[in-house]
Amino acid sequence: MLYRSMPANGDRLSILGFGCMRLPVKDGRIDETRATRQIRHAIDSGVNYVDTAWPYHGGQSEPFLARALAGGYRKKVKLATKLPSWMVHTRADMDRFLDLQLERLDTACIDYYLVHGLNRSHWERLAPLGLLEFLDRAKSSGKIANAGFSFHGELAGFKQILDARPWAFCQIQYNFLDEEHQAGTEGLRYAASKGVGVIVMQPLRGGMLGLPSPPPAIAAIWEQAGNSRTPAAWALRWVWNHPEVIVALSGMNEESQVEENLALARRARADSLTAAELDMIRRVARAYRDLMRVGCTGCGYCKPCPSAVAIPDCFEVYNHLHMFGNATGAGFVYVLRMSGLISGQAGYASQCTRCGECLDKCPQSLQIPDLLELVAAEFEGGDLKAREALVRQAMGLG
Repeated sequence: MLYRSMPANGDRLSILGFGCMRLPVKDGRIDETRATRQIRHAIDSGVNYVDTAWPYHGGQSEPFLARALAGGYRKKVKLATKLPSWMVHTRADMDRFLDLQLERLDTACIDYYLVHGLNRSHWERLAPLGLLEFLDRAKSSGKIANAGFSFHGELAGFKQILDARPWAFCQIQYNFLDEEHQAGTEGLRYAASKGVGVIVMQPLRGGMLGLPSPPPAIAAIWEQAGNSRTPAAWALRWVWNHPEVIVALSGMNEESQVEENLALARRARADSLTAAELDMIRRVARAYRDLMRVGCTGCGYCKPCPSAVAIPDCFEVYNHLHMFGNATGAGFVYVLRMSGLISGQAGYASQCTRCGECLDKCPQSLQIPDLLELVAAEFEGGDLKAREALVRQAMGLG
């Protein structure tokens, strides 16, 4: 395992961090046996940074992680979690959530504590409530060791927050599609210039950049490399190629993903990609931008929708249609996933009432109601009922 040093404190952190937002699921809940095995195996193999948050897995990620880190594993890692900023309305709320998180995580101190999902508007709401004083007190009391923030917003807001205090670290969305999106490369370098350690989330753009079988136009470019590197390997290597990145978080939920990422993290040194390889990745990025229609990462922060729209699922099927073609197949997949025949709850895009509740929640600032109209127009034409009938028949439901 390769390690990089956090500038503020000298901590040697594994370049691969285990993100606990997309753990394996069984019967609608975290598959504790598999997830525990995966996390402990990663730690035994050198991973020493584990990241969770209050809302992950419907609030079950933090309590689960406490159990997974029992038996001596807690002392082997730096534990990160996040203050749910959108749920904070008073200064007292900040202390209440932190105390609950210490209890949920069964720990006396959170090593890396982030204010979750900041942008300029959230910052300007929280700062007057005493956010900085809260972080200083939490640190002086020993409840947290390092204060940071995760960010989803525009570059100017990112710099404004960075300049507000001597942060130990920050967490940004960064991958080869997001060089000029949100904090982007300029933000990455700005943070590093101020001695702020950078943790990267979404290195695979919600898994999109790591599809084992990418769209044909993408696969044709990767094949030109003449080696056996997978799309996920290329994407992670690109992130780690930046020396400013301390840790890249991966939301691993398959044993094969854990093994591949561990192998990559043993040899992915900064500045190790060649000029030709970097040029090839730029061509892949351009091809993805030409194909993709919605910049959804599948994080699920928009859920639950008051109208029960399965928002991330709608966008995933829509993107896959435009990346891979096969309109007929995509139409049936859309019905299978959104009709409620499997889940018991219909989640069609057309159920959207434009209430706007999802707009403030989306880290990507997507205009979700407008995009759902496009999805409905694509998939919910005159043959929808016929497709529903065929899917029911195929599932033996009459």
